[in-house]
Amino acid sequence: MIMKNLQFSKRYGLLILCLWAAPMFLSAQGLTGNTSAAQEMANLLNTKEVTYGQASRFALDAANVFSALNDEEAFNFAVQQNWLKGNVNHSDPARLDKIAFLLMGSFEKRGGLMYSIFKSPRYAYRELMYLNVIQKRASPSMYVSGDQFLFYVNRLLGLREIEQARRSAQYEARRQALVAEITGVIEEQAITDTTVEETAQGVLITFSNIMFQADSAELPDAERAKIYEIAPILGSIPNIRLYIAGHSTDVGTRQYLLELSRARAQSVADYLVSLGAVRTGNVRIIGYGADRPIADNATPAGMAANRRVEIIILEN
Repeated sequence: MIMKNLQFSKRYGLLILCLWAAPMFLSAQGLTGNTSAAQEMANLLNTKEVTYGQASRFALDAANVFSALNDEEAFNFAVQQNWLKGNVNHSDPARLDKIAFLLMGSFEKRGGLMYSIFKSPRYAYRELMYLNVIQKRASPSMYVSGDQFLFYVNRLLGLREIEQARRSAQYEARRQALVAEITGVIEEQAITDTTVEETAQGVLITFSNIMFQADSAELPDAERAKIYEIAPILGSIPNIRLYIAGHSTDVGTRQYLLELSRARAQSVADYLVSLGAVRTGNVRIIGYGADRPIADNATPAGMAANRRVEIIILEN
């Protein structure tokens, strides 16, 4: 009787944990509020031995890697990625060490030295033990129940959230340092009509009042001088990626202004590439024409503000 109560208590505790973490799991799949997805989770909780197909589909969905139509499709994808090893079938009961290897792959966990050298289920199991994803009383050869599998997935989702928060804090610190550095150059060199700020996309450098010749995309010497001072900072960022947008006043047809503003953005991109500040393949350009004004085109000052090129330093 006592043993039955203990077993009930343990299973009840796992059920509560999985249900508590379910919103995180469903959100990771983009399935929050989806009745069928919630029902699948409920069914999985009652599964005594998950199959490799079931494990593949839920793991790939939760890790935002691949949304499969069925278990077999997910299993085949995992095999192609070499995240499942050995002579196994999608309908076979899943061993814990192979589940560990699948999870390490789908959640892109790097692991320690031994795992990096000998990528295998054995060392994947050890890595998840070390991360406390797999509990100490487990065995690598044991078959995995549905509630155990969901527990492992939710533990990994929790670790991912912590890692993302840490990376976000690091990115924020780097953005602030970069803004300060570029601002220092702007002030030291007395570069006019140039601002730098943080945005949701990344660090934004704006060159306003650009004096292109009428109907021309040739970059004036004055603007080249501004960009030349900032280029070394951009070039010091490893594998930097840039998004360069051209903007114009509203004088002309929309199609003409879109093409002209794009050509002017291309001129800035080409100059940065020639200075070695960025690789050609790491620059995306676009022309917005007069579609995104930041001031009133009815005044000379407003037109000067709208006639601009923006460089966004994207997060790597």
